[in-house]
Amino acid sequence: VVVLHDVRVAQHQVKRLAGHQQEVCGLAWSPDGKTLASGGNDNCVQIWSAADTSDSPLHSITAHQSAVKAVSWCPWQHNVLATGGGTVDRTIRLWNTSSMTELFSTDTGSQVSSIVWNSEYKELVTGHGFSHNQLTIWKYPRNMSESLLKVSDLTGHTSRVLLLTTSPDNTTVASVAADETIRLWKIWPQIKEKKSSTVTKKHPVSMLAQSIR
Repeated sequence: VVVLHDVRVAQHQVKRLAGHQQEVCGLAWSPDGKTLASGGNDNCVQIWSAADTSDSPLHSITAHQSAVKAVSWCPWQHNVLATGGGTVDRTIRLWNTSSMTELFSTDTGSQVSSIVWNSEYKELVTGHGFSHNQLTIWKYPRNMSESLLKVSDLTGHTSRVLLLTTSPDNTTVASVAADETIRLWKIWPQIKEKKSSTVTKKHPVSMLAQSIR
């Protein structure tokens, strides 16, 4: 069961969403706050509308072959949802939730536990468990004729990655794993700031050269 709360009021429990047959293990609100995606140990993903007064999901995704913990909305493309399956499934699937069509899918080779996005680079990072416990960077397809392109694997964790989150400036990904460590990965440098810092560094050097002359 998914329970929605409005903490601004005393009677804060506002809705109960009963659509899964087993434990709910993943939740994500869409960027506009109008749609909720929930993943469960029943291998299903349920799509819920915040405006819907009923307790029934708008859509159900049943393509995964194991539990779905990783659910994450694309920040730059409206209604695109990424879902990742567990140990038996190992697959990332991207969906258009307006038409409920599968856009892309790829077998990652490992359990998928978490997904985060970067709008500037048009990439996503997935966190994994058995068997490699890695983070993987993927390039988002430019058109429907392409597929997810693996950029790099990031290794270091010795046990299952449990959760990923991005820094406020979207340059760094923090990963939490069952090996009881938190690792910070500088994945996406800010290109504009990098250029401006280069100019700043050159300026004092040129002034120093002038003073020597």
